[in-house]
Amino acid sequence: MTELIQSTSGLVGLPVWVLHAFVIVLAALLLELVYRTFIGRLAKLAERTSHLWDDAVVHAGSKPVSLFIWWQGLVMAARVAGPHTEAFGFDPAFLDTAQQLGLAVAATWFFFRLVTGFERAFVAERRKRNEHVDITTVSVIGRIVRIAVVLTGVLTILSILDIPISGFLAAGGVGGIAIGLAARDLLANFFGGFMVFLDRPFSVGDWVRSPDKDIEGVVEKIGWRMTTIRKFDRRPMYVPNATFTTITVENPSRMTHRRFFETIGIRYDDAEVIEPVVNDIRDMIHEHEDIATDQLILVNFNEYGPHSLDIMVMCFTKTVLWAEFHRVKEDLLLKIGAIIEGHGAEIAFPTRTIKLESAEQLAREQAATNA
Repeated sequence: MTELIQSTSGLVGLPVWVLHAFVIVLAALLLELVYRTFIGRLAKLAERTSHLWDDAVVHAGSKPVSLFIWWQGLVMAARVAGPHTEAFGFDPAFLDTAQQLGLAVAATWFFFRLVTGFERAFVAERRKRNEHVDITTVSVIGRIVRIAVVLTGVLTILSILDIPISGFLAAGGVGGIAIGLAARDLLANFFGGFMVFLDRPFSVGDWVRSPDKDIEGVVEKIGWRMTTIRKFDRRPMYVPNATFTTITVENPSRMTHRRFFETIGIRYDDAEVIEPVVNDIRDMIHEHEDIATDQLILVNFNEYGPHSLDIMVMCFTKTVLWAEFHRVKEDLLLKIGAIIEGHGAEIAFPTRTIKLESAEQLAREQAATNA
């Protein structure tokens, strides 16, 4: 190979070291092209499998390996060119360091992408099997592992560069105080997000609301600094995580049942049928297939209202879905109305009775007053 390069150098009129460096760069280019072709076919094979773990590995290694090939090729070319020209000024120690840095950067990038790919594959696999997956936990664990990968890569690079870590730790202690004072809100939001992860008052996909603030919607994302909540009018709301440490949060998504609570009033003229109406409504509630009979059921004549005899009806549905609950509620109201009508009674509406005395009675009262 060396003789071929020397003969070719004589033909083209270039120094041997220039041609040698060019051959190295060309070999790196060809090797990278071969690798891209190989990884492309490997990706197609991975797509045919039933799981996504191999897709994550292939995706993680595509770009970092290409970077490693180019980096090593350039370093090797610099090793050849360095002794023959002062323009580069690359000594062997510097090139050794550069070679190690390339390996550290490529490895850190590979594992960072691998963690992201495994995170997505885990969620997709669980959903494919219709299994419950806690997006919040998976996301937080993925972030922690990625931070660990980046910190390991940074420490490795500092070790390769022979930079003492103790100096950075001392500077970080002094700078940490200044940063803590200047970024109190940022740190408060960070620890607020950490407490949300530990306490788990809600997860991604939950419907949450707060009686203390105008916050209500579906949780879309829980970040380190803020949580994204999609309101029911489809507008996004970005809530700093520190807010959740000072307010009360309700999570209707975790309710076990939904409550049906209504007050039905019938006319005072129908007082004689109030008892059978209450009994029939109670029987209907107990026999309804969508009502949880193991929960509290109250159907009672409750009050003599201003214009009606009030019947309190309270029970709990089996479903917690908002749309399904309203279907059950509609069915209950229609059946209650049919029971009242079946007893010849009517649902009361606001009325007022005015008592008018006859003219003859008024005349007698007036005469008695004048006497």
